Amino acid sequence: MLYSGASSSIVLQKMYGRITSPNFPNVYPNHKERIWNITVPKGYSVRMYFTHFNLELSYLCEYDYVKLSSGGRTLATLCGKDSTDTEEAPGNKTYISVDNNLTVVFRSDYSNEKPFTGFEAFYAAEDIDECKQLFDGEPLCNHHCHNYVGGYYCSCRISYTLHENKRTCTGELLLDQEIPPYLQHPLKSSPGTSIVIKASVFCCFQCFLCA
Repeated sequence: MLYSGASSSIVLQKMYGRITSPNFPNVYPNHKERIWNITVPKGYSVRMYFTHFNLELSYLCEYDYVKLSSGGRTLATLCGKDSTDTEEAPGNKTYISVDNNLTVVFRSDYSNEKPFTGFEAFYAAEDIDECKQLFDGEPLCNHHCHNYVGGYYCSCRISYTLHENKRTCTGELLLDQEIPPYLQHPLKSSPGTSIVIKASVFCCFQCFLCA
C-alpha cells in the first residue's frame, strides 16, 4: 500500500543522538510518517534503546509502528506498550545495526481511538570488533587479528609476510644455504666432541651403579 499521509525524512550523522515521535511527550498525530537515516563512520555500528514507548497496539503492528532496519533487512517492527505473542515492544531491549547504518521509520494510521504518547530513543556509535567476524566462513586474519577503535589490522608470525589483501600471511621454507650450519647437521661433531660425549655417558653410568 502506498502511504499518502504527511511524511518527512531526517539524516543524522552524529556519533550519538536522540529521536522522538512527533509532538513527544504529547500525543502523536494521525496519518504521519517520519524517517530517520542514521549513519556513523565505517568500523562502527549503531546501538539504540528506548526510554519511552507507547504506540497503538494492532495485530502484527500493521497500524501504528516503529520499524528498525539495517543492512537490507528488518531488525524489528515495534508497537503497543508491552510485547505479546504476535507483537513486539522494545522494553529494555537494545538494538544494534548490521553495519554503520540504521533506518528508523515511524508511522501512524489515519485514526486512533485512544491517545498515545509515542516514543523516545537514544542511539550511539559503537566500535565493531572485526576480529570476531568471518570472511567467507574463515577468520578475518589467518594469523593474528588486532582490533582498535574504528578498525582492525592483521599481522603474521615470524618468517611470514602479509599478503597485499592485508588479511592472509604467506611464507616459504628456508633454503639450506639460509639455515645456519649448526642447525643443518646438529648430530655432526668433531672427534674430540664425540669422545667427551662418550666419556660423560660412561661417568653417568658409573654413578648409577654406585647408587
